[in-house]
Amino acid sequence: MPRDNGPIRVLVVDDSAAARSAFRKLLSEDPGITVQGMAGDPFEAAQLMRKALPDVILLDLQLPRMDGLTFLRKIMAQHPLPVVVCSSLTKKGSQKAIKALEFGAAEVIAKPGMATSNDRCEAQIRLCDAIHAAVSSSNGHRKIAAAKPMSPGPKLTADVILPARRANPDIGFPGGQIIAIGASTGGTEALAKILRELPGDMPPIVIVQHMPEHFTRSFAERLNGLSPLEVVEACNGEKVLRGRVVIAPGNKHAILRRSGKAYRLDLVDGPYVARHRPSVDVLFRSVAQSAGNKALGVIMTGMGDDGARGLLEMRDAGADTFVQDETSSVVFGMPKEALALGASDRTVALSSIPRALQDWSKANTLGCLRNP
Repeated sequence: MPRDNGPIRVLVVDDSAAARSAFRKLLSEDPGITVQGMAGDPFEAAQLMRKALPDVILLDLQLPRMDGLTFLRKIMAQHPLPVVVCSSLTKKGSQKAIKALEFGAAEVIAKPGMATSNDRCEAQIRLCDAIHAAVSSSNGHRKIAAAKPMSPGPKLTADVILPARRANPDIGFPGGQIIAIGASTGGTEALAKILRELPGDMPPIVIVQHMPEHFTRSFAERLNGLSPLEVVEACNGEKVLRGRVVIAPGNKHAILRRSGKAYRLDLVDGPYVARHRPSVDVLFRSVAQSAGNKALGVIMTGMGDDGARGLLEMRDAGADTFVQDETSSVVFGMPKEALALGASDRTVALSSIPRALQDWSKANTLGCLRNP
């Protein structure tokens, strides 16, 4: 049954009393969220859940008496609930976080640092937005009506990273096709399904998947083992080549630029754009400016509106665009916002996206690409 319209009830499970206290303070400032309870290990959490089930569990993975992954699997088997995993910024921690997504976690975030006021602000944005996204997700079980996101913090546009300008692709520029994809909640598993089915000679693909830094490297390594394509986490100046998928690293904005006869990806610092870093809007604007009608833009499952404006800029520059359909999206937020802006008039089911990408590549090669 859908939950009521009151605040989202969160159960915090973390062995650190200091972390639990910090999470309570951060979450309490969002009027759409209330901390229902806090537990130091899975057994304490289970006792609290027997009294009242929360709407979302905020779960650490390094826990006493039972590790977080084991607890997550038990939750999904016995009481499927939206779970936000909060993990340490280490290689081992990021690998566990990727495994948690496979086990059914709705979101993963990094343990926040709060050394400065800006760090605290960004931690609060990411934490509160992840809670709202998780409760809005089907999570493979059931959709829940979420309270309207009201978490604090600025919502800047791509202008703070990359100035807007009219796209004017040089007809003589030898750079070829390029595919740009943006995704958030539910995107990790959706992207895995797509890349498994693509052949190894696809045009270059650049992806922004909302994830913390370090986690994107483990994510790219996992995809590389699943796909015929080479999948890498981008380094600054990374060449975007045919047969390669480049994942924008967490905590850096990714900008596509022309480089000789090809494209490269520049990584830049800067504030959150559309409440994210990397931001899909930033990537898409750069693709519109650098590739124009040689590009395809795709927005997939995710909460919020990051990417909608950038996709519209791509379409205005002559690129083809589509979004993932509602039925196959874990959260239909980002695709819905893009449709509302007129950034695309086409939706594609997840199962049909691999064929849609290949059909676009073939049509573009033959000079049959639609040019609105």
